[in-house]
Amino acid sequence: MTVDDSGSGADAQGAGEDPLALRLEQLILGAERRYTPFQAARSAGVTMELATRFWRAMGFADVGQAKALTEADVLALRRLAGLVEAGLLSEAMAVQVARSTGQTTARLAEWQIDSFLEGLTEPPEPGMTRTEVTYPIVELLLPELEEFLVYVWRRQLAASAGRVVQGADDEEMVDRRLAVAFADLVGFTRLTRRMEEEELGELVEAFETTAADLVAARGGRLIKTLGDEVLYAADDAGTAAEIAMRLIETMANDATMPELRVGMAFGTVTTRMGDVFGTTVNLASRLTSIAPRDAVLVDTAFAEELIRTGDAPASEAAAAEAVAAAEKEGEEPPTYRFALQPMWQRPVRGLGVVEPWLLTRRSGDAPPAS
Repeated sequence: MTVDDSGSGADAQGAGEDPLALRLEQLILGAERRYTPFQAARSAGVTMELATRFWRAMGFADVGQAKALTEADVLALRRLAGLVEAGLLSEAMAVQVARSTGQTTARLAEWQIDSFLEGLTEPPEPGMTRTEVTYPIVELLLPELEEFLVYVWRRQLAASAGRVVQGADDEEMVDRRLAVAFADLVGFTRLTRRMEEEELGELVEAFETTAADLVAARGGRLIKTLGDEVLYAADDAGTAAEIAMRLIETMANDATMPELRVGMAFGTVTTRMGDVFGTTVNLASRLTSIAPRDAVLVDTAFAEELIRTGDAPASEAAAAEAVAAAEKEGEEPPTYRFALQPMWQRPVRGLGVVEPWLLTRRSGDAPPAS
């Protein structure tokens, strides 16, 4: 989109494009290209400046003054502008909504198209290209995928809203106390030099799938994947610790996977557009970089939280004392899931001196059944 409202070049967009690509676009969008950016903005009742901000926030390139936009584009602009006019969203927030939605769905769309085409080993008819096969696949899958996308979004929205409602106060809606963890494949850079691209892609996909499944199943939230590293968060330290240990155990039992290391921290975290920021996140990242192979390092706040909740004793001596006291009173002795071992204090770039703690399962304790 540009601010120029002249009609020159109105048909440039699409003149040299593949006819099948244009048919595919029309199938997915459900409408033909009818508007230049200026016409779309005027029809939606918004300024070109705001229309351009929305368009770019959604992740789309400027299209000059070509007739590249549809009725759906006009309706989307009108809806966002209407939310601003009604006072339900500020203009900045509306742009944020456009950006977060665009970034999330862009990755989803790329992944889906890649997956569908990758699954096609041979075209249904001799001489058909992959591009020609794409059209009937999209035609069949589009309505089902659209409904499923809305269903998952509503489910995720309900879960997120529920966590906000359960928060202690309004400040927790933005700045919350969370357990944050990075899980990192050891020696990944060396692997990239030794493995074929397809083989490396399969390894990364297997790692991300395993991590995503374990994080979700145990009540954590996968924040993002970075190829050889995943970032997840949990509302409490015990949940994050259980996920970390299961990740280490699962990867260690898979001979095809590299070793793993995990770093975790507990504290105030700023959440923005599904991501997390702040000193706690930085500390978890730094702890990951110094963690031994197949091991989990946590910061002092994380260790103290595990001790406070009874998930780990302050020391083995404290555990023995607690068991002896319980037996003396005829009570059930405490059970601890994890053990903590203080490591040497060390300077961490940008964060000063920290005291990492090595997190392990209690000796002789097996993980709960899956």
